[in-house]
Amino acid sequence: MNLEIRVDYGPYGSGFNQSIAAAAEATLQDQDINSGSLTIVLTDEPGIRDYNRRYAGIDRPTDVLSFTDGEIDPDTGAAYIGDVIICPPVALTGAENGRHALLNELSLLTVHGVLHLLRYDHHNEGSRDHMWRAQERILRRLGSPTEENGER
Repeated sequence: MNLEIRVDYGPYGSGFNQSIAAAAEATLQDQDINSGSLTIVLTDEPGIRDYNRRYAGIDRPTDVLSFTDGEIDPDTGAAYIGDVIICPPVALTGAENGRHALLNELSLLTVHGVLHLLRYDHHNEGSRDHMWRAQERILRRLGSPTEENGER
């Protein structure tokens, strides 16, 4: 397996490293992706609001954004899968609303963002169900609480 997962912690330090990297790797493995690289960036509310405004035309912060790339690295021949941008302050609100730990919310957002890089979406009921089943399966493997088992 030749996977490279880079995490840019921004102002948040590397305390989330294992959860975020493990969630990204578990998602890629679940989807039988054995080579390639991606980057996960942790940013603040103004940072993610700027990304959301520039690329989605929505002028507000959000919890996670994904930007698919697909370029091939000429040195390694591996695909650059894309970037996942996560906002821990917005994630904290989601964790509090869901009554679970921030690390569990960050794992969920990482899985969700990486699935978007792999072309999953939730624009209609069928695609949403497909994506949610994949998320639940991956989160169970990580030992993270899931909505399905009533723990999230």
